[in-house]
Amino acid sequence: MKEKVISNQSLPSTAEPIQRLVQELNKLPGIGPKNAQRLAYYLLRAPEEQTQLLAETIASIKRQTTLCPICFNVTATDHCLICRNPERDQTKVCIVEQPQDILALEHTRIYKGLYHVLHGAISPTEGVGANDIRITELLERLKNKLITEVILATNTNLEGEQTALYLNHLISPLCIKLTRLAQGLPFGTELEYADDITITRAFEGRQGF
Repeated sequence: MKEKVISNQSLPSTAEPIQRLVQELNKLPGIGPKNAQRLAYYLLRAPEEQTQLLAETIASIKRQTTLCPICFNVTATDHCLICRNPERDQTKVCIVEQPQDILALEHTRIYKGLYHVLHGAISPTEGVGANDIRITELLERLKNKLITEVILATNTNLEGEQTALYLNHLISPLCIKLTRLAQGLPFGTELEYADDITITRAFEGRQGF
């Protein structure tokens, strides 16, 4: 059962600064009300230097990072480390939904090509259409004659499948090899939570779309 979001009324005996911290922590993915309270009181007991460093590090994320203009991965420099690496296979582009998906794929060390981050998936129920994610930029990249294979690594859920089908419709006329990760990934699996063995087998067994 889904945990309730904490409100001010549910913390009547808690000091207001702690209430606000608990509420903000509770908004983070995977952090329920109980964990939010534990984290808040842990930070309250922690040395001031530790909490100050944490606050400064969180604030710096927005100030010191940007999106790579080529693949739209998160970077702290003009271009991300992968796009700047001349040893990467320039003929392959793997399409993922979110930057954290790259971390999951890179951890397996099986893929040596480039990436393209969509920053979402097509989801009519959530009001996310093709123009709301980085599809136009992808098509611009594919004008590069060096690219010979596009690997679809969208999540194996309804939104990921819708996005993959739409991309297949756009890319197929370009006469570029189009493959999809093998269905070793169970339906509903998000890449960032899949284990290395499952991802490796899905890459090795990828098939034409």
